Amino acid sequence: MARTRKRSSASEELEIIQPSKLAIEDVSKSFITRTGKVQALENVSLSVSEGEFVCLVGASGCGKSTLLNIIAGLEEPDSGAVLADGKPIAGPGRERLVMFQEAALFPWLDVLGNVLFGLKLKPNLTNKDRRDVAKYYLELVGLIRFEHANIHELSGGMKQRVALARALAPNPRVLLMDEPFAALDALTREQLYGDIQKIWKARNKTIVFVTHNVREAACLGDRVLLFSPHPGRVQEEFVIDLPRPRDINSVGLASYATRIMRSLKNIGQESVAVSE
Repeated sequence: MARTRKRSSASEELEIIQPSKLAIEDVSKSFITRTGKVQALENVSLSVSEGEFVCLVGASGCGKSTLLNIIAGLEEPDSGAVLADGKPIAGPGRERLVMFQEAALFPWLDVLGNVLFGLKLKPNLTNKDRRDVAKYYLELVGLIRFEHANIHELSGGMKQRVALARALAPNPRVLLMDEPFAALDALTREQLYGDIQKIWKARNKTIVFVTHNVREAACLGDRVLLFSPHPGRVQEEFVIDLPRPRDINSVGLASYATRIMRSLKNIGQESVAVSE
């Protein structure tokens, strides 16, 4: 006799769930290109605690996004292991969702429809419950008034808010963010820095955030990990001991950003010297 799938309510889906802890153990990854083999990551090891906000910073090509894809289960490492709550990550799953630099919204769906699309990962919900959950997250990102707007009518910042609501709606334990604010203007980014900190606190997620922007990293991260390029390795760690919510223009944050940038430049110079 077939088992009946247990129905879940919107209120149950909106409960705060335990975030995941991550462990990356000696992960290496290479790619074959027309010019030869590229070692994107080499023996990378790091851990992310439950509910921690960790930023990965480094030059282009240092393997940050590759590592994010491996954590998401979109790519497999050549060697090493990635664990979520002590269990190996064997492929994509709704416990770990990705927000990319491009919003990647569906233009034929309105704002609400795009967030509802993310809830297809929750087949145990009724249509009404899905709508209630989607509207909750649109309220959380400040877009409930635009729920029926077409995607082409939105600004870049609003599109990223929709993408964030869509990623949050299935209630993942880990949110992976790959330079989500890079293409936005400075004022919009600054507004979103405040928003993502409030949402992270309200929904208690583990977040791994990839960026080139050291001020952004210092503003958002509990820790900032610096990667060296060719091959990608974790070279240095900064613990950001500042109260939240953080202002990206604060003097204390500027001091951290200056130290991080100095170390990043040193890492770059050392990498050039080694390659020569």
